[in-house]
Amino acid sequence: MTTLLTRVNKGIHFAYFQDVRIIDESRIESLGQDLTNLVNQIEGDKLVLNFQNVGFMSSAMIGKLIQFNNKCEAAKVDLRLCGINKNIETVFKTMKLEKVFKMEADEEAAVKSFEKRGWFS
Repeated sequence: MTTLLTRVNKGIHFAYFQDVRIIDESRIESLGQDLTNLVNQIEGDKLVLNFQNVGFMSSAMIGKLIQFNNKCEAAKVDLRLCGINKNIETVFKTMKLEKVFKMEADEEAAVKSFEKRGWFS
């Protein structure tokens, strides 16, 4: 059973978590596999992971997200996280994960962030 809903719009891939609480070990493994499949099948280089439905996740899921981020970097997929609630955002900041992940408030901000160019891009 798939654990992610996905769609593509204007060359950007979007993935949505269906779970409100991501704590079950077997569910985390399933999500990890779905994320790996997603990065292996993606056509294009932009992906938004939307956490709008997620209220809580375990540290094991955060580990899966870090692994997924590394896979995205290796595959040259530009990843954005969005829709993260305040509790999870606090955990991310405590763990200094805002240095690892590109996080935006919502999908609109995530899409706009792909258009931004830095000094060296």
